[in-house]
Amino acid sequence: MNTLHSHYRPLGDSGLMVSPLGLGTVKLGRNQGVKYPQQFDLPDDQHALELLALAQDLGINLIDTAPAYGTSEERLGTLLAGQRQKWVICSKVGEEFEHGQSRFDFSASHTRYSVERSLTRLATDYLDLVLVHSDGHDLDVLSSEVYPTLAQLKQDGLIRAFGFSGKTVEGGIAALQTGDCAMVTYNLQDQRERPVLDFALSHNKGILIKKALASGHLCLQGNDPAQKSLELVFAHPAVASAIIGTINPRHLQQNVASALKVLDSL
Repeated sequence: MNTLHSHYRPLGDSGLMVSPLGLGTVKLGRNQGVKYPQQFDLPDDQHALELLALAQDLGINLIDTAPAYGTSEERLGTLLAGQRQKWVICSKVGEEFEHGQSRFDFSASHTRYSVERSLTRLATDYLDLVLVHSDGHDLDVLSSEVYPTLAQLKQDGLIRAFGFSGKTVEGGIAALQTGDCAMVTYNLQDQRERPVLDFALSHNKGILIKKALASGHLCLQGNDPAQKSLELVFAHPAVASAIIGTINPRHLQQNVASALKVLDSL
C-alpha cells in the first residue's frame, strides 16, 4: 500500500518531522457551533480508535486538537494510550468553548494553565506543538503575554515548538519572527495569506494549512476537489502539512490518495 511515510517534511527548523496531511480532531469532541456543511454525531470510541489506526496505517503522524474542540483532548488521551511516540501532537491556547460560545484569554496565567491542562487531558508530559488560537485581532494577541509564556514553556521542556493560528497576513508574519510555525488558511477560494507562506520559506519557518478543502464546502465541476486543492497547497514549498478534519474513514482514504497523487508528481 502506498502511504505518506516517504513524504514526511520538516516543520521549518523546529526539529519536528510531519506527514503532509494531518488529522484534525474537532469532530471527535464537538459538534456545536462548527462550520461544516452537514450536521454530524460524535463517533464512539470504537469508531475513533479505528479512524486513528487507519490514519497511522496511511502514514499520518500529525494530530491537531485544541481545548476549544470540546472533549477532543480528553478522548485522545485515552485513545492514544501507549502510542505517544508515534504521534506529533499539536494543541492550542487562547480559545475556550463553553455553553456554545467561544471566549478568549491570552494572559500568562491562562496560557500556562491551558498547556498544563492539555498535558493532563492528553496524558503526556510534553506537547510537540502549541499554537495560539487567535480571535482575529492578531497583532493585539501577539502583543499580549501569550507568546513570551509559550517561549518559557518551551524552555521548560513542556512544549517542543510553538506558533500561531491567525487570520491576517500581518499577524502571520509577526508570529513567525519569534515563533516556530504559523497555521494559515490557504485554498482554491482564499489565498490572501500567501505572503505568510513566502515569509516562512525565506526564514525556514513551519507552515501548517487549515481549511485546505474549505471546511468541506469546496465543489469543483468535473474535477476531484481534494486533488485540485492539494495541488495548490503542496505547490508552495513552505507547506509542511495540511490539516484535514474528518471522521469518515472513506474520506480519509480518498484524501490520502489525492495527496499521494500530487506528492508523487512533484
